Amino acid sequence: MMPPTDGSTGNVLIVGAGPTGLLLAGDLAVAGVGCTVLECRAEETTDLTRAFAVHARTLEMLDARGVADELVATGTRAGRLRLLGSTDLDMSRLPGRFPYVLVTPQYETERVLKERAVAAGAEIVYGVEAVGLRQDAAGVDVDARTADGATRTFRASYVVGADGVRSTVRRALGLPFPGRAVVRSVMLADVRLDQAPADALTAGAVGDAFAFVAPFGEGWYRVVAWNRRHQAPDSEPVDMEELREVTRRALGTDHGIRDVRWTSRFHSDERQVPRYRVGRVFLAGDAAHVHSPAGGQGMNTGMQDAANLGWKLAAELHGWAPSWLLDSYHEERHPVGRVVLRRSGALLRFTLAEPRWARAARAAAAFAATRVPPAARRIAAAVSGIDIAYPAPRGSHPLTGRRAPDVPLAGGAGSLFRLLGDGQFVLVVAANDPAVTYLATKRWAGRVHCAVAGGATRTTALVRPDGYIAWATDETAPDRRAAAIRDALGRWCGRGAEISSHAR
Repeated sequence: MMPPTDGSTGNVLIVGAGPTGLLLAGDLAVAGVGCTVLECRAEETTDLTRAFAVHARTLEMLDARGVADELVATGTRAGRLRLLGSTDLDMSRLPGRFPYVLVTPQYETERVLKERAVAAGAEIVYGVEAVGLRQDAAGVDVDARTADGATRTFRASYVVGADGVRSTVRRALGLPFPGRAVVRSVMLADVRLDQAPADALTAGAVGDAFAFVAPFGEGWYRVVAWNRRHQAPDSEPVDMEELREVTRRALGTDHGIRDVRWTSRFHSDERQVPRYRVGRVFLAGDAAHVHSPAGGQGMNTGMQDAANLGWKLAAELHGWAPSWLLDSYHEERHPVGRVVLRRSGALLRFTLAEPRWARAARAAAAFAATRVPPAARRIAAAVSGIDIAYPAPRGSHPLTGRRAPDVPLAGGAGSLFRLLGDGQFVLVVAANDPAVTYLATKRWAGRVHCAVAGGATRTTALVRPDGYIAWATDETAPDRRAAAIRDALGRWCGRGAEISSHAR
C-alpha cells in the first residue's frame, strides 16, 4: 500500500461508525486486515437512537461473531409482531436459535460491535468528517476535516462508504441516488409511559394516523407517529399534544405519554444507488439504499451488506481472492436491497391506506395471510431475513446460495457458527475422510476449516464466511467427491498451495 499523505489507515478506510461500519471493521480486523473508521460524531456514547429491531438473520450473524448473547441480554424478545388491530405475525416458528425480533436500542448494537472491532485491532477516529476523495490504480485518498477545522488526507487500498443517507462518499463518486419520498413528517419521541403496552411491539393505523410503540429499557419507550392531517417540514418541532392525540387515534390510547427526553421529525425516502462499487470504493448500508422504516429492515440490511463485503475485501488484500469476487458484492447485495425497498414500501402503503374500504380490505388480507401457516411462515422468513439467498449457477445443488443453518458438528467441534467467527470458509463433510481433510487444511491453510457433520447426512457443503452455502454435493463416490471438493475450493478460495509428493 502506498504511504499515506498524512496518517495511516492500514488497508481499508471505512467512513461511518454506525452498525454497518462497525461490523465491517470488526470482520476486517479479525481477518488480519488493518482498518480505520472515520466518524464525524464525537466519541461520547449517546442514549438516543433511531433503529431498535434486530432480526433473526442478523442475530445469527452476530452469533457467529460471538456477540449475539450479549446483545440479546440488553433487549426484549418479541415472538409476535403486532401489525394492525388484531393482526399479528408469529415469529416464534422461525428456524434457529432466534425465533423472535430483538427490541433493543441501536446504541447497544453499536456498543457490542465497537467493542469487538477495537478488541480485534480496528482504529476508530471520532470527530473527523470525510469531505472528499480521489482514487487511482493503487489506492484511494480521502480528505477529512477534524474538529479543529484542520484537514487530513488518509490513504487506503480500499474505501467503504457507510456514512448514511447523506453519504459524502456517494456524492464524491458522483453517483445518483434515484427515488422519492414515501412518507413525510414522521414524529419520533423517547418518552415514559404511565401504562406499559401489553405487547413488546405495538402498532396501529387508521386512515389518517399511524402509531408505533417499542420499549427501550430502563422505563423508556420510543413512540413513532404520523398524522395525515398535519404534514409539517422536518424542521418543525414535535408538539407533544399532537403526538398524544395521534397515538390515541391510532391505538385507542396514548398509554400516558410523559417525561419526554428527545423528539425529532423526519421524512422517509425510497432510494437506491445504481452501483455499490466504483473502482476501489464501495457503498454499504444507508449510503447505498434507504427505504421506509416499515418492518425494521434498514439497520439489518446494512449489517448484512457489511457481512457480505468484509470477507471478500480480506481475501483480496491477502492475495487469494478469485478475480470475480469483489464484483460479486454488488451482484449479490444490490438485488437484496431492491427487494427490501419493494417489501417495506408495500408494507407502508398497506398500513397507510386511506379510504375506509381500503382499510377494511387491508385488515382482512393481513388477517388471512397471517393465519394461513405456509403464508405466515413465508412472511416471517422475509421480514426476518432468513429467506435471503444469493444466485446460484444453473444445475447447482438446491442448497447453493442459501443460508446455512447452525448444524452440529462431530468430534466436540460444537456447531457451524462457532467456526465462522474468524472469517474462514468451513467445509462440512458428511463423513470423516482424512484425504479430504488433509487437502483442505494443507492446500488452503488459513482459508478453510474442515469439519464433520454431527448428524446423518450425505451432503458435503462449503460454507462461506458470511454463513451462506457456496457449494454443495450429494456425491458419495470418494474419488468423484474429492475431485468436486478440489474444484469448489479452487473456485471460491483461490489457488491452493502446492503440496510436494513426499508430503502427500
